[in-house]
Formats: sequence, structure tokens, C-alpha cells
Amino acid sequence: MKTATLLPANRTIRINNIFCVGKNYADHAKEMGGDVPKEPIIFLKPNSAVVQNGESIIIPDYSKNIHHEIELTVLIGKKGKNIPQSEALSYIAGYGVGLDMTMRDRQAEAKKSGNPWSIAKGFDTSAPLSSFVEATSVPDPHNLEIRLSVNGTERQHSNTRHMIFRIDVLISFLSSIFTLEEGDVLYTGTPEGVGQVVRGDILIGEITGIGTIHHTVQ
Repeated sequence: MKTATLLPANRTIRINNIFCVGKNYADHAKEMGGDVPKEPIIFLKPNSAVVQNGESIIIPDYSKNIHHEIELTVLIGKKGKNIPQSEALSYIAGYGVGLDMTMRDRQAEAKKSGNPWSIAKGFDTSAPLSSFVEATSVPDPHNLEIRLSVNGTERQHSNTRHMIFRIDVLISFLSSIFTLEEGDVLYTGTPEGVGQVVRGDILIGEITGIGTIHHTVQ
């Protein structure tokens, strides 16, 4: 099983479920050719998709169009069900930086046929993940600069204040459907600017006050 590291205590926590949010920035929803969602769009990644900061992202032979999506990630610190929005942030152990790597060609095929996105979103190395910083050290997770460069050229740059559904809303919504557990990870959605990567590309992502993530594509 994959693990997460919570800083500065250097505490190791086993990663449990990985919940991801689609189209949680309006400009990204537009660039994907869809409407702004009325409620959170949720999909899952398997634990096996996680790669730690610095490890390689492997492009599978069965895709010819892999896209990068940088995201603020949330590490759940305790069990909860039907969590009120007013209490949701107290369930967070830490915040990190993640990449939701996506087989855009396989996702498009799945959408066209009405099939799930599991292959497009859950393949091995599709969930690069940084260490997490303790939630108490992040005064406002809804005002963080988020950016990603590929080979030194900036492709994504936004602020978490542009989320459609804030983190407390997402946690409350998820917990009304799933029991959240310590070690669950939430990918909160990506801003606009997603694009294709190819073998040899170097990806560097940063969220101000949270950390950086660095990966090479193979």
C-alpha cells in the first residue's frame, strides 16, 4: 500500500481511498467543452496509481494523448460520515500538491460510449503526490497560487479561490455518500491550461505555501 508523509512531524499515513473532483474550476470546465457542474463530479483512483514526488510518470502504450492536471490535494485525518459543512475543515490532516494524469484519448472514448473513466484516470503513475503540510499551517486553503510548468514553460496558473465547490463543501458532500477514513486523499480539481505531455518532458508543479512537485515523463 502507498503512504503519505505529513510534515513537519514526518508522520507516515497509509493512503486509503483517492477521491477526485472533475471540472471544479469554471475556466477548465469551459476548455473541456462542458457546462459548469451543478454538484461535484466525483471519480476514484486506485491506491496503486500513486507515485511519490520525484518518481517517473510512465505513459502506457495504450494511450497516445496524456494530459497534465495540477491540483491541491487534501489528506483526511479522521473518520467521518455526514459531516456538516461547518465542521468539514477540522477533518483535514494536511494539504499537498498532486497531478491528475489523464489519458485524454481514452477518456474521450469512454465519454462517447457512456462508459466509466477508470482506465483513463486510474492507470499506474496517474496520481503523482507530494508530501502534505499540516492543515494548521495553512491559514486559507482557498487563496493559494497554483501553477505548473512543462520544460520550463508555464502552462497552468490560477488560484484556489476560483474553485466552484470549496473544500468544506466537497468534504461534506463526499461524506454524505462515503464514509471518510484517515488516509483518504482528495484531489480538488484542476484549473485551466491542461495539455499533452510526451516522453522526456519535465513537470514542475507548485502551490504557494504548500510545496512543489517534480516529475519526468517516460
